[in-house]
Amino acid sequence: MADRLKEKYTKEIVPSMIEKFNYSSIMQAPKLDKIVLNMGVGDAVSNAKNLDEAVEELGLIAGQKPLITKAKKSIAAFRLREGNAIGAKVTLRGDRMYEFLDKLINVSLPRVRDFHGISSRAFDGRGNYTLGVREQLIFPEIDFDNVNRVRGLDIVIVTTAESDEESRELLTQLGMPFTK
Repeated sequence: MADRLKEKYTKEIVPSMIEKFNYSSIMQAPKLDKIVLNMGVGDAVSNAKNLDEAVEELGLIAGQKPLITKAKKSIAAFRLREGNAIGAKVTLRGDRMYEFLDKLINVSLPRVRDFHGISSRAFDGRGNYTLGVREQLIFPEIDFDNVNRVRGLDIVIVTTAESDEESRELLTQLGMPFTK
């Protein structure tokens, strides 16, 4: 499955990107660098079990073990101390990354309620794209019966593109459903 997207990238996307942005070398064509999935569990302070569940779900979605993220600063208003575990993240690279993206585009995103495409304004100016998912239930690996609460997660797609325009072109050709 990962090979499908990768093959499409090398055979179709790279040549068309070179043509569109007239690069002088094939190495200038932007490529996917990594995909970072991040799940902030704000209420982990008062309830540590929530964090374990989030870690488990993120592991299922990504297919690899998440890293637990800790608070960098203490914030009294949130009853937060420095070093408290408050979330989980996973960085996907290589084949796993392509596999995840393929699954995200073809299976998960179409399952979102009232889905009209994703915003084309969420680029950061350096060719990276961030996408927020409101609920983890759109992923096929998550069993609806085992979920005790809906959690969202952030998906950051990091590309080697220099500009938003190049990055948008790359993601569009990979099949991201941007709103028209």
